[in-house]
Amino acid sequence: MMTTDAWITLGILAVAFALLLFSKLPAHIIFLGALTAAITLGLAPVEDLLKGFSNQGVLTVAVLFMIAEGMYSTGAITMISDRIVGIPKSLLSGQLKILPPVALGSAFLNNTPLVAMMIPVIRDLSRNTGLDSSKIYIPLSYASILGGASTLIGTSSNLIIAGLVIEQIAKNDPGTPVMERITIFVPTVVGLPAAIIGIVFLLFIGTKLLPRHDAGKKEEIKRRLYRAEFFIDVDSYLAGKTIEKAGFSASTGYTLNAVRRGEKEKPPIEPALVLRQGDVLTFTTDAEGLPALWATIGLTPLNTLSPMKGERYRHRLVEVVVSPRSSAVGHSIEERRETGKPYEAAIVAISRGGEPPAVPLRKVRIRQGDNAVLEVEDSFFYHNRNETEFILIKRLRGYRVKRTDRAIAAIVITAAMVTSAALGLLTILNAALLATFAMLATGCMSIRRATKSIEWNTVVVLGCAVGLEAAVTESGLADVIGSLVSAFGGNDPYVALTVVFVSCVLMTNIITNAAAAAFMFPIAVSIAGDIGSSFMPFAVALMLGTSYSFLNPAGYQTNLMVFEPGGYTTGDYIKVGLPLTILVSLVVILLTPLIYEF
Repeated sequence: MMTTDAWITLGILAVAFALLLFSKLPAHIIFLGALTAAITLGLAPVEDLLKGFSNQGVLTVAVLFMIAEGMYSTGAITMISDRIVGIPKSLLSGQLKILPPVALGSAFLNNTPLVAMMIPVIRDLSRNTGLDSSKIYIPLSYASILGGASTLIGTSSNLIIAGLVIEQIAKNDPGTPVMERITIFVPTVVGLPAAIIGIVFLLFIGTKLLPRHDAGKKEEIKRRLYRAEFFIDVDSYLAGKTIEKAGFSASTGYTLNAVRRGEKEKPPIEPALVLRQGDVLTFTTDAEGLPALWATIGLTPLNTLSPMKGERYRHRLVEVVVSPRSSAVGHSIEERRETGKPYEAAIVAISRGGEPPAVPLRKVRIRQGDNAVLEVEDSFFYHNRNETEFILIKRLRGYRVKRTDRAIAAIVITAAMVTSAALGLLTILNAALLATFAMLATGCMSIRRATKSIEWNTVVVLGCAVGLEAAVTESGLADVIGSLVSAFGGNDPYVALTVVFVSCVLMTNIITNAAAAAFMFPIAVSIAGDIGSSFMPFAVALMLGTSYSFLNPAGYQTNLMVFEPGGYTTGDYIKVGLPLTILVSLVVILLTPLIYEF
């Protein structure tokens, strides 16, 4: 018999789930509203409803966003992916170089920020090679889910379940099943075989089920074209690489027009041409492709208005128009270098009348109305505040020069974090916090970049979802649902495990994985206690079941992240996700009871 509180809790959850499915309200607003209703109606003690914001799993997710930012800001993730992925010549080759490493990386770095880092990598790869990115984005998300589910730290729902287990052990309630702390590799023995089988499916079958988006069929828009000039600096990351390996031979976002070595150009430009220190590279590009080119590790703008003293990773990219009052009008860049004006800026590119100049930028005589893209320090905005020299059009955002001199430090710190957690020397939260402070201390990222990297909306959803678990438990709703599921599964632990796992899969594809984990945890505890089973096989089923969200783009953060870049519909997720879900579900249901005894 359900109590009044249980009915109210069920109503709140039903409304929240309906809003998630059918409204355009952000998920964090919906969960905040549900938690507020639970607090207002007194469905559980306030401290229990707010426990999600002190839950180790939730806090660990927030900290891991900063670790990923440190890896990205230093260029470490870019250089690693460049060495692993390179410039693939076919779609299968590209997927083979992307999906397994992403799955492996997701096992040790939270898969949400890892996918966030890989989206621009795939975008650039598609631009450089012409490969259809729509054949890669959904497999990227699914591979990250499969890999992330294989360890404790790879996905937020695993961390939440581990945190709930710790809290349950601390309560020491009578009647609860035997529990033990979940260590980093507990889900691996089941999750790894499922991940391998799932990735093989994605490579050879799933890709064929996805739509093909031909970039060449997009409507042509007349864009302003720029001439951009860069050089290969001392100890450049690109020195010794061929044009093909550097990604400049088949780009769709910009075109490499010339390579000048000394006073001579190297015509024709062959993909096998090896770049050397001091080479000058001339590109034709538009304002959309230029920021990615500017942020390419190893390229340095050739032309400067005056020497720039600050570190390049602090610089900004701006698009400007030369003012009629500018002292640069009528002068070339060569002459302009000797004027001693206060602007600390590099001229990255110039466009005149929407077309790139035909002569080297240093010889271009500046006219009023010329468009230019400048690399500037913050002092530029003060000196140009009256727009006497340049009229600021916009700041070109989304790309930053990487602090590559700290890349090794970021890699070592991240490896130490993973190792210490894997060996049980530190909890993953403790290791991640220490790693964050180490990255800040070594200059891998700034405090501002670290705090901005945290996806606060995601953290709010996770915290609220864990808090609502208290309402589900305290109101008696968990016991009621647990009894229903137990009645369906009987006293057979194998059937009960299957029912729990399938319920998790259904729930995580209807709501978020974090909400599914928080909702199903007390139910699984109740079922395991009723049949007298160890909780470990149910914990593994919970972790994997709540992670395998392959049917709904809104069911998992990474699915949503690739939705727009890939140009997908919900049907695309179902076409690939349904057979994948059936396949990995069979693996988990068969393997879990063989490895973890009831």
